[in-house]
Amino acid sequence: MQEQIQQALKHSRADYTEIRVEERETTRVSFRGKDLENAGGNLDKGGIVRCLIRDHGWGVATFNNLDDLLTKVDQAYECARVAHNHEPISLAETEPVQDTVRVSMQRDFRDVSLAEKKALLEKYNEVMLSSGDKIVDTNAVYADDFTRMIYANSEGTFIEEERPSVSLRCVACAHDGENVQQALESHAGPYGFEYVIDQEELVRKAARHAIELLDAQPVKGGNYTVVADQGLAGLFVHEAFGHMSEADFIYENPKAREMMTLGRRFGSDILQVYDDGSVPGLRGSHPYDDEGTPSRRNILIKDGILVGRMHSRETAAKMDEKPLGNARALNYRFPPIVRMTNTAIENGKTSFEDMIAEIKLGIYACDAFGGETALENFSFSSGYAYMIRDGKIAEMVKDVILAGNLFTTMMNIDAIGNDFQWLMFSGGCGKGNQIPLPVGMGAPHIRIQNVVIGGK
Repeated sequence: MQEQIQQALKHSRADYTEIRVEERETTRVSFRGKDLENAGGNLDKGGIVRCLIRDHGWGVATFNNLDDLLTKVDQAYECARVAHNHEPISLAETEPVQDTVRVSMQRDFRDVSLAEKKALLEKYNEVMLSSGDKIVDTNAVYADDFTRMIYANSEGTFIEEERPSVSLRCVACAHDGENVQQALESHAGPYGFEYVIDQEELVRKAARHAIELLDAQPVKGGNYTVVADQGLAGLFVHEAFGHMSEADFIYENPKAREMMTLGRRFGSDILQVYDDGSVPGLRGSHPYDDEGTPSRRNILIKDGILVGRMHSRETAAKMDEKPLGNARALNYRFPPIVRMTNTAIENGKTSFEDMIAEIKLGIYACDAFGGETALENFSFSSGYAYMIRDGKIAEMVKDVILAGNLFTTMMNIDAIGNDFQWLMFSGGCGKGNQIPLPVGMGAPHIRIQNVVIGGK
């Protein structure tokens, strides 16, 4: 296959050509209530050719048969010829790479029967259903994915890489009259079947929180000091800040370019934010992105000051900056675009106890159950929350919606915890119809002053 791909690259008449080939094996099992909803597997093979003619633009062709590769290269070239760009396209320079990346799993899920996967998920589903009479419905999902990828370009890069992923997702729904509440817990990572074994406590947690929310009172709306746990803080830095730091969005949006000026102060000196696709064992980690650029630590905010952003080779050239491994594609049907890998707020120095000790009346917001962003404005729903009264965690509350302006909110972060965690959840990030792309998020607890909370 390597020789065939290299011959196709030599055959191309474009200024630059790249070929990405993928073979993906997937399994999915799901229960809804007591009913088995789905159990099956799939094998998907295909690839994409991208050709660049600098004075015209990009041309793309996808395929499912390598026998058509030369034809697909010609098709991509012809598409590039008729493309029209307002300015010539350049790519930031990167060193050619030749590498083979193999993975090992303690227990390869490809060797585990579908019956065993079903039995494990059925057990977890029964744990939720038997957690109390008020649990009336459940949704449990097991999924695994093993991808073999080959990436090559006309500059001499040739990379073979294996990418495994396994996940467990459990939703419990509790019912008391007209009061219906649900809670979600998930667990996912680039590991083998061993990663989803012995997860009964995670499953019980989903059922327990759904039942507890039945007795929780709606929060009273107003302005509060909010302590966000690692889950909500991680989602905040990803959704509200991370997408604003993707260079294609910045370059194409004059307002965003004005807002995201390097050197602008975003927070106090305690705030450090980065994106790093090289951290081992996370869902957003790969040695190379989908343009063959090595992944590495990319500092976005240092001592409260915006110092970096995320790039593809094209956006890096446009903005005279360096690509650091953020060109990613959902699969071979899509070209790579600028995406986050693992985005995080760096660990701080404040203990959780000290963080809440000074709060007379506040909210401890945990996890996240959806959110929306519009440029610098955001709105997030916490999964569950508690009141903070006189420095102590008090009663559970529900319907806690955090809303505000990104810049104001980040300036109002006045304490960062010393309890950093990476979030190992299922699902993924969406952008440009490429969803769900596996990503990582991480944070310690953070304290934010003067947050607008929507509620009763």
